[in-house]
Amino acid sequence: MKPSKPDTPAFQVIKDTLLQEIQSGKWKEGAAIPAETALASQFGVSRMTVNRAVRELTSEQILTRIQGSGTYVAQQKYQATLVAIKSIAEEIRSRGHAHRSELHQLKEEVATEQLAAEFQVKPGHTLFHSVIVHFENEVAIQVEDRWVNSSVTPEYLQQDFSVMTPNEYLVAVAPLQGVDYSIEAVLPPKQIAEMLHISAKEACLVLHRTTRSRDMIATSVTMWHPGKRYQFAGSF
Repeated sequence: MKPSKPDTPAFQVIKDTLLQEIQSGKWKEGAAIPAETALASQFGVSRMTVNRAVRELTSEQILTRIQGSGTYVAQQKYQATLVAIKSIAEEIRSRGHAHRSELHQLKEEVATEQLAAEFQVKPGHTLFHSVIVHFENEVAIQVEDRWVNSSVTPEYLQQDFSVMTPNEYLVAVAPLQGVDYSIEAVLPPKQIAEMLHISAKEACLVLHRTTRSRDMIATSVTMWHPGKRYQFAGSF
């Protein structure tokens, strides 16, 4: 990057510097950038000046902000050959409806032989396990049972999933390399049926999805949807 001109506004100098760090590969997709207070101290300017630079880079989709978490280098647009990874919250809001979630589980567990094989790690490797129920206008429409590789997202347990979904967080911090998925219709186990407030005799549409990031298996998630309340749709 060429040196800034003497009359270049301070926010533009900061913006150009951040872009240089990203383009040089120092900050890769999903990397957290320093806090605005730290950048203000580094450049000897007000936080408002830093905020303008960060805000413009966010509007240009170079950076992405996660409420309560921080600012990250944005992920590149997915190729059309990959299944679209869309947040259930975003999907619900796009319909003009209200989304909320209930966190049923968020903890650290060791990989069993079966999970180790799925994640291509050794048994005993640390995984994070979350179970969340998503509601649309107070009607349960999805149970999200997710396993996460701690090597890809070591701060997963520290996130507040009442203000963002796991999908929204992972898209920011774990750049997507690939997806494997399957969809089937099955009867739900008793616990899943209870969380969805349906009969165990009511079929569910179940999406199994594995994602890859940073040359590792990043997540394995099973999403249960009441068959009478949900349908899969999309286009490329």
